[in-house]
Amino acid sequence: MAPFGGFDEARRRDFSFEIKPPVVNVKEEMKDVVIARPDNVVVNSVKLPEVKEKFDYVPRKLLIVVTPTYNRALQGYYLNRLSEVLKLVKSPLLWIVVEMNAASPETADILRKTGVMYRHLVCSKNMTDIKDRGVHQRNVALEHIERHRLNGIVYFADDDNIYSLELFESIRSINRFGTWPVAMLAQSKSKAVLEGPVCNGSQVIGWHTNEKSKQLRRFHVDMSGFAFNSTILWDPKKWHRPTSDPIRQLDNVKEGFQETTFIEQIVEDEIQMEAIPPGCSRVLNWHLHLEARGLAYPRGWLLQKNLDAVFSTT
Repeated sequence: MAPFGGFDEARRRDFSFEIKPPVVNVKEEMKDVVIARPDNVVVNSVKLPEVKEKFDYVPRKLLIVVTPTYNRALQGYYLNRLSEVLKLVKSPLLWIVVEMNAASPETADILRKTGVMYRHLVCSKNMTDIKDRGVHQRNVALEHIERHRLNGIVYFADDDNIYSLELFESIRSINRFGTWPVAMLAQSKSKAVLEGPVCNGSQVIGWHTNEKSKQLRRFHVDMSGFAFNSTILWDPKKWHRPTSDPIRQLDNVKEGFQETTFIEQIVEDEIQMEAIPPGCSRVLNWHLHLEARGLAYPRGWLLQKNLDAVFSTT
């Protein structure tokens, strides 16, 4: 029935129906609601694993190992042998390798493969006396350290010496200047001699010396028998140095006196030295003088066109 008109009129009208849900108070309604938990569900407490090892970061001093090298028969062997030791030393470590005149591709190839952080430098000084080669090469490294203000412990490590891993770890403790005894094979190869400090605990009280010609030296130390703080090179005020002149090795002194004249620029006396290890009770590196002087050596480390003739074996 359509009391106010016909069906057609009712169809033309728009009817709007809106159903509003009742307002529910969730807090009150959920009081009496019980949610059943299935029997096959087991909830256990979750425990996080205990961390037994703690990460303790111990900052270490940078070791700056300076190695002069030159073109000779066993150069590749010596550099590889030294690099194997340096790879085992805890970082940070910087290996500064200095060549004469030009950086050879053979040396560069060895350094790239070592996995040790390095800098390959060149000493371009025109020299007439070959015995001063190492002096000028080390001076190039010292100038590099001073210019870039590298902060660490400087150690002159020739490539033909033998070094223990303990030595490199010990010299990190040096504050200003540290020294230790070095065992050397005599030129006759018939005996070993010792050169370096005599120690009482961590204090240097005297020196071992075996050559009468070197008894006039102030400090009886081998070039590989000491290390020092690099800031002495570029921060003279910190160490109360009386002069700001660059610290360098001298080429105008008698052979065998380069070490003592260099050390005299760093320390005044034995009071400013530290014994490595305490008591100087162990020999941590050797200077063996085992260079092979008579070996035929191909230029550039490679034999080019070395087969001039081929002979049949039949």
